[in-house]
Amino acid sequence: MAFTNINNPTDYFNTKLYTGNGSTQSITGVEFQPDLVWIKQRTGTEWHNLIDSVRGGTKVVYSNSSNAEATSSNLITSFDSVGFSIGNAAEVNANTITFASWNWLAGGTASSNTDGSITSNVSANTTSGFSIVSYTGTGSVTSFGHGLGVAPSFVIIKNRDNTDDWTVFHLGISSGQGYIVLNSTAAAVTGSSRRFRYGDDSDGKIPDSSKVYLGTASGVNTSGEDYIAYCFAEKKGFSKFGSYTGNGNANGPFIYTGFKPAWVMYKNISSVADWLIYDTKRIHSGTQLDYLEPNTSDAEGFIAVDVLSNGFKLTEASGDKFNTSGDTYIYMAIAEHPFVSSTGTPVTAR
Repeated sequence: MAFTNINNPTDYFNTKLYTGNGSTQSITGVEFQPDLVWIKQRTGTEWHNLIDSVRGGTKVVYSNSSNAEATSSNLITSFDSVGFSIGNAAEVNANTITFASWNWLAGGTASSNTDGSITSNVSANTTSGFSIVSYTGTGSVTSFGHGLGVAPSFVIIKNRDNTDDWTVFHLGISSGQGYIVLNSTAAAVTGSSRRFRYGDDSDGKIPDSSKVYLGTASGVNTSGEDYIAYCFAEKKGFSKFGSYTGNGNANGPFIYTGFKPAWVMYKNISSVADWLIYDTKRIHSGTQLDYLEPNTSDAEGFIAVDVLSNGFKLTEASGDKFNTSGDTYIYMAIAEHPFVSSTGTPVTAR
């Protein structure tokens, strides 16, 4: 049975849905002051906006684009005690348009971290296993401190200063010896250009309890250019990072997480396919949940998935996006509630 130190996952992550008004408004109901806010129109095709407290509410990067960081005073105007306030930018507040926002709690104001070869600025929450890291590249093999105290299973990096693809580390990609691109449909890369390798192809250091190791690719480490990294470590009963194999059948695979998922992101790493995110607040119909694609600006689609007290089960024989027979998928899942509480009490099951 799965035990956890986090009985209330919404203290650290929460999905908040809202409708834009084309002016200004405060979005409440997140129930904490978020450090990372990811916003996407549900019915419109504006880009995904990722905004965090380390860079500030006027700075945005887009998961569906290789574009450098942009600046706008009309995005998040403040990170508030139970949510955030927004300006009139269409990407976050177009009139009458519905939006999904996904909110994470890190550690508030960033502090200097010298664990790595280069000094990083880190806002870390060691309880939930999430940190936001800013650093400046060196152009040589290097490392930066992530502040989590345990090895992250999932790391997302974006060059803020230049047009570069997002680089994603996931432990499920050949046991960490590779990467995949967030703003692309491409399969995982596991050849010699492994961006999270420190040194040559035979050296191969994956993230450890204090550092993330980088090669020299421009997407993660150009000399003098600034980067933002989102680092996630697995926490029992709260988050899970793994992989599964599709079977191409409506009686799809069951993926055990040890909790009822509130939010899942996954990607086919064997074939060309879109990334997918669904959450349990955007219910399409019955067991069908609406999804958004981090690598596109498309409006919502929907997927048949059974969200259970201890994991999720695919119930759709779909194409590459969901459940292709024999293909490998990586996923990140965050809990709605744990399967078993910290006191050993089973939580309400479905």
